[in-house]
Amino acid sequence: MYLMTRGSGHPVLFLHGMPTSCALWNGVIERLSSQFQCLAVDLPGLGRSPGTPHSFRNIAALAASIEELRKEHGIDKWHVVGHDAGCAIAAHYAHRYPERVGRLALLSPSMFPELKPFYLFEVLRKPVIGELMAPAINPLFWNVAMRLAMAGSRDRTATLKEFQAPFRGLRGSWRLMSLLRWGHPAKVLASIPHLLPEILAPTLVLHGSKDPAVPVAFARRAWDLLPNSELILLDSGHFLPIREPAAVADALLRFFERDERAGFAAMVAAAGYGSALAATSEAIPR
Repeated sequence: MYLMTRGSGHPVLFLHGMPTSCALWNGVIERLSSQFQCLAVDLPGLGRSPGTPHSFRNIAALAASIEELRKEHGIDKWHVVGHDAGCAIAAHYAHRYPERVGRLALLSPSMFPELKPFYLFEVLRKPVIGELMAPAINPLFWNVAMRLAMAGSRDRTATLKEFQAPFRGLRGSWRLMSLLRWGHPAKVLASIPHLLPEILAPTLVLHGSKDPAVPVAFARRAWDLLPNSELILLDSGHFLPIREPAAVADALLRFFERDERAGFAAMVAAAGYGSALAATSEAIPR
């Protein structure tokens, strides 16, 4: 897997979702790399990484691949941050390798068995119909749906171009179709509700209150199941790292650096708390 590394300090691993790439984190990493070693992967079949036979169908295998990356780079322990489908990989990794995870952050956690794929994706997931419709749906998705979802974000055109790179042209349309046929959520994500209560790492759940793709109920469910977790709702949509990079970076910085003995409510109220986060967020008390 392609790995982008920026900055120095305590290592932080960033896992994007589907169908994006490590470019999702550019704005966040730009703000954190002065204090942390930021590592962001392109997951298989996305960005600069080639596809694999199991792709997103085998989340445990993806978590094992992440562990191999840790070993290759001589990292003892890192914080792990996931967005969208990257949250499922992050959760599996934190559960399987708890001694390697300092803190865990889950953004827009689309990781429960009740997940309903985006309606255009649902068409591509259907045999025969998907093959026929892929050449028409592919440009519609990138040029309309994704542009709307990323409206107002900085460098939208450049970031979208990078996300779309593996899926250009006719072959790219079928490549996207193949990637999206990762299995049924009820089966692939069945273990997540059972894993979360066993993850003891301090966890921050971040979610957009206007997210049209992943219901707020998913974030609240993750928060409820994770025994050592906090929840922040941002006044935003699904692509938090792109739409609200300053608020996300502020939240992560405070979460990573705060004294573990301090209560989260005290952190939010503390003088000097990130202005970008304070202006766009709501910390949910237990």
